[in-house]
Amino acid sequence: MSLIGWIFVVLAVLTVAGALYKVYITAYKMPISKEKMKRIKARQAEVEAQEAREKEQD
Repeated sequence: MSLIGWIFVVLAVLTVAGALYKVYITAYKMPISKEKMKRIKARQAEVEAQEAREKEQD
């Protein structure tokens, strides 16, 4: 393979590695306030109850 080919291969590998590294360093838990978490849990319970009622009707 010519030098240009190797340069393209190296650039492609570095681009993929850079993208994966960027995802790795930005993948952290987002802080959620207690109030918002409470609303999320309430909504989740509401949806589960609704699904249970629909399952009983079938």
